[in-house]
This record gives sequence, structure tokens and C-alpha cells, in this order.
Amino acid sequence: MQLVAPRDMRSISQVRREAISCTRCPLYLVGTQTVFGEGPVPAPLMLVGEQPGDQEDLQGRPFVGPAGRILDKALAAAAIDRSKVYVTNAVKHFKNVPRGKRRIHQKPNASEIDRCKWWLNLELKLVQPVVVVAMGATAVRSLLGRPMKITGSRGRALPFGSNQSLIVTIHPSMLLRIPDPASKAEELQRFIDDLKAVAKLVPIARSPRLPRSSRKQ
Repeated sequence: MQLVAPRDMRSISQVRREAISCTRCPLYLVGTQTVFGEGPVPAPLMLVGEQPGDQEDLQGRPFVGPAGRILDKALAAAAIDRSKVYVTNAVKHFKNVPRGKRRIHQKPNASEIDRCKWWLNLELKLVQPVVVVAMGATAVRSLLGRPMKITGSRGRALPFGSNQSLIVTIHPSMLLRIPDPASKAEELQRFIDDLKAVAKLVPIARSPRLPRSSRKQ
């Protein structure tokens, strides 16, 4: 699919407004609303997750739930300023099955991922990132157009497009499913290390605080 924006959708705000009424796949019947990406446009770094979760679906913003808090913690540890990052998901609606008062997350299928790629392509075209980070198998499937195992490629810069790099890593929600505290801490550090590899490629690191003795009086 070519990354070409139609004449009437040449700004991210126009694309976002158009996506509100998206019916390209049946998930619009399940989710509360379209959850579009957010962040500066253009941006040197674009993070692509899998799909909105429960809180994202209710608030209409990406990565504002438990997985988002883990992402924020990891970005801070990697010295990446989230305010300079464009954050989005491969699939824009929350796929779920109601179970009592809860809504249980369901993994998007290939058709749903491919149909939503229309919006992700437009975001890529307009955001123009230097580095794209695919967080989780759904994001990898969407960006590459095929499945790829994360374990063998994570944390390494892969060629993507004509002049971009792709880094593959886990989705932060995976850490929520690890019951053992030691194992969770180990996997969190691996995730942070992946993001540190990203920080070496793009100039969006936080400015380190100067020691008190070196600050100007």
C-alpha cells in the first residue's frame, strides 16, 4: 500500500477527524470510539502499539492505561521525552468480548490489522519519523505486512522504508501479565534497554539535570 495521503487529508488533524467515523472493519461496532495517535507532527520517533485497551477506549487517547504507565516509566528510564514522540496503535478500535462488567481483550486478526493499515500509513506519511518502534506482534504484522518473531530481532535497528529504521520490541502490556516480581523486573529492564537503543538513533533525549555544583549562580 502506498503512503500517499488524499488531497483532502494532508494534515494529521484532518486524518484524525476522518478516522472518527471509520467503518473499514467490523471493530467499530465493538469499540466505544476510534483511538487515534497523538504527538508532534512531524516527529523523529513514532511508537506503534497493538490496539487500544479499556482505558484508552474510554478516554480516546493511546497509552493512558496500565500499559501506558509502564511505557512512561520505561521511556523516562531510557531518557526519552514522550512529549517529542508520536504514539499510536496499529489498530484503532478496542477489540473485546464483554464478560460481566469487564471487557476482555481480544487479539485483532489479519484482516482487521490490514484494513486499519490505511490509517497507520497516513500517520507514517505525515509524521515522517526517522525511527519507528513496533511494540508487539500486531504492530510488527501491520508495519511489515507479515508476521515476524520478536525474540530474534528485538532492540536492533532494521531497515524500513527508504530512509527509516525499525526497532522491534515487546508491548508493555506483556509485563502486566508476569506474576513473578523478579522476572517482571528483568523483562522491564530488557524493554528499557530496547528503548535506550532507540534513544541512540534519534535526538529526543531528555536534557540531563546538571549537578548542583555545576549550575550557574
